[in-house]
Amino acid sequence: MSAPPSLAHGVDPAAPGTLHARTVMGGIRVAPRPGRHVRFGRDQRPNVDLRVGADDQSVSRLHAEVTYEDSRWWLRNLGQQLIRLPRGQLMHRSTDPVPLEPGYTPLFIRGSGYRQHLVELHVTGVYGNPQTDLHAAATNPPKIWGLSETERLLLVVLGERYLLYEEAPRPLTYKQAEARLAYLRPGEKWRAGIIEDRIEAVRHRLHAAGFPYPLRHDRSEGRPYDNNLLHNLLRGLVESTTLVPPDLDLLENDLAL
Repeated sequence: MSAPPSLAHGVDPAAPGTLHARTVMGGIRVAPRPGRHVRFGRDQRPNVDLRVGADDQSVSRLHAEVTYEDSRWWLRNLGQQLIRLPRGQLMHRSTDPVPLEPGYTPLFIRGSGYRQHLVELHVTGVYGNPQTDLHAAATNPPKIWGLSETERLLLVVLGERYLLYEEAPRPLTYKQAEARLAYLRPGEKWRAGIIEDRIEAVRHRLHAAGFPYPLRHDRSEGRPYDNNLLHNLLRGLVESTTLVPPDLDLLENDLAL
């Protein structure tokens, strides 16, 4: 089913502030005019402008709304299930509206069981031409964080589950890492306290270098569980490809001896 004329025809897709919205059931684009809104959910048109989760009763008939106000598009959750935004941000129906920044914003609506329903939003930016052809331009490399060989070994031992791309991984404890290193490097006499000190030094160094996730304790809130900061460190190193699956070769006993 095509989008209503007021939501598609006559809209310049490259005009600054234009909203592009898409699900597996279709897509629309909307000009940035005060008071204009786009609604999406399980219901049919004209009650919603874009359908999502049509076969999933965990998705509300009217689940969310994006409204153009104060020169910005604002997202509001109207449904019973949470909406997940980038960086793990969650929106409840009681959450204040969130402004959409220029560029791409994926939204995930929790469905039945393990289902997640994707709504893709893109706001045409005010700078540059989004249709510029960059096929011949150099690729922007990810930020690689500097690690010594010893630091890399310790982090691979602690973060093996992250490098296996397991769902919801958690690091080994320092005591578990000590036992693993006793097998891999029996002549080096690693102790849990020494491993923790080395990792803490890495956290402090990368924090000062602008690491994207918290790596140091907030003293105003007391001392949190150190495992959470180690999780942040390993997550960021894997996401940046500083640590990659081939690093698991360091856990091969024949290479370590």
